[in-house]
Amino acid sequence: MRLSQMLFVTLREDPAEAEIPSHKLLLRAGYMRRISSGLYAYLPLLFRVLNKISDIVRSEMDATGAQECLLPQLQPASLWQESGRWDTYTKAEGIMFTLGDRRQQELALGPTHEEVITAVARETIRSYRQLPVHLYQIQTKFRDEIRPRFGLLRGREFIMKDGYSFHADAASLKQTYDDMYQAYSNILRRTGLAFRAVEADSGAIGGSGSTEFMVLAEAGEDEVLYTEDGRYAANVEKAVSLPPEAEPSPFTAYQKLETPNTATIAAMVDFLKCSPTQVVKDVLYQVTYDNGRQVLVIVSIRADQDVNETKLQNALTNLAGEYGGSTVLALEVPDEEAQSKWATKPLPLGYIAPDLADDYIGKGENLAPKFLRIVDETAVPLKNFATGSNESGFHVVGANWGKEFELPQIRLDVRTAVAGDRAIHDASQILKTARGIEIGHIFQLGNKYSAALGATYTQEDGTEAPLEMGCYGVGVSRLAQAAVEQSYDKNGIIWPVAIAPYHAIVVVPNIGDEAQMAAAEKLYAELNAAGVETLLDDRKERAGVKFKDAELIGIPFRVVTGRSLKDGKVEVVKRADGEAADIALADVVATLKGWVQEAIQ
Repeated sequence: MRLSQMLFVTLREDPAEAEIPSHKLLLRAGYMRRISSGLYAYLPLLFRVLNKISDIVRSEMDATGAQECLLPQLQPASLWQESGRWDTYTKAEGIMFTLGDRRQQELALGPTHEEVITAVARETIRSYRQLPVHLYQIQTKFRDEIRPRFGLLRGREFIMKDGYSFHADAASLKQTYDDMYQAYSNILRRTGLAFRAVEADSGAIGGSGSTEFMVLAEAGEDEVLYTEDGRYAANVEKAVSLPPEAEPSPFTAYQKLETPNTATIAAMVDFLKCSPTQVVKDVLYQVTYDNGRQVLVIVSIRADQDVNETKLQNALTNLAGEYGGSTVLALEVPDEEAQSKWATKPLPLGYIAPDLADDYIGKGENLAPKFLRIVDETAVPLKNFATGSNESGFHVVGANWGKEFELPQIRLDVRTAVAGDRAIHDASQILKTARGIEIGHIFQLGNKYSAALGATYTQEDGTEAPLEMGCYGVGVSRLAQAAVEQSYDKNGIIWPVAIAPYHAIVVVPNIGDEAQMAAAEKLYAELNAAGVETLLDDRKERAGVKFKDAELIGIPFRVVTGRSLKDGKVEVVKRADGEAADIALADVVATLKGWVQEAIQ
């Protein structure tokens, strides 16, 4: 492609709306243009990148035996209501675009396709002889982000590969899950990105096991905790660890002490001259289930630890059935306004104990009359601990479970693991932290959707059983921007060769020089004929502008038909490290072809 004929406009200044380097560079380099909040036009250079990523994804998926299809982006609300996720996506998470048609039927723009593919399966899969089946698509998805940001990393419209597999049993599902783990690893290796596969929370998708594939980058929204031995890595939402050892308690007898102005843990431990590892803090939450039922929750946890609200929400979702619900719509620490709607008297905030009386809860049609009490595992072994007294300005010390306080029946790990904690698999391994951009996520769904939507098959013995399902997603457009976020310098983008829009760019410093133009035209034709995808910068611009643009757009190899021509050579520059060499005209094609082939093996 000749730049003189391409829609190619670069910017010298960073756009005001761009927040992180990759977002700024993709806009500055003319790869995309913002249409509205979270909506972007993919211009020719970026479209080539997206196609290359899609081709890599397709080849790895096809190699596993998966079959490509295309599902409707418009989805009926009835399918989501069957699965029980309509309220989750439209109210709890609120990320699904909904609309009505002329017949007043509710529809949604698909953020994901579990319901649709399960509806297809229940109509087409009848017998165990048809299994396993694995279908995938590459398609635009839609999510109504509260705050679209970071360009393609959190937009309202994006390109994604999503795949779904159906199985007769868990063993077959696990095999495909393992195949996808390898395929996703292959995809990221082939695109030339540094990544880490980590244990992950399944979120609203559900299911049992799940793994995220994180492209490592400082601007990543996700925190990854990992060990140097390579045996553990997890998203902080899912991570588990051994907390620091609790210090010995200085308290030997139970007593109630006046502790004025100690509503915070820091003030309390300073006043009592004790370690927060010997304090039980009691955190109040308010959970709303999808049936409107509200429950007040007290979480007792060691005071040097923080509650992981993702873990807590998962635990509360598992308890939803006890309150007549199926999922959590909202989880929050109730503010004064929220408390005023149910509290019968002022709460002793900052001084709450594990046994806060249930009579603080007033009567309400959809309000559980008793606190749901949960204790984190860090608080269980504590002896002679300090905690609140349920009276403002007072704490108790020397308290024990089973004596002064009843140990809550629900014992869970709801603490947030942090860098510096010891690893569970080997206490000598210390968790380290890294930032990552989630690019892929694979799930073992089990029969969550098939059971809800009635997707069954006939087993070998003639009985009916729900299909076992897996789900596997890769963010194609996210991957493109993540590549930029991982690899750039002060001059612009540095594309990995495998997904660069073009492999090489031939720059003509002076298009009025016949020798320069003749050499450039010859190289341009020969390189493209040899499979080295090449741009020709034949614009009527100064040489300095062309060099800056070539670096900004990040083409891996730059060929300059400049001063060396008099010696039968051209300058070839590697974008990744700036290495430059004069190469004989006759050797340029073979040299660049070899470099490209080596890079994309």
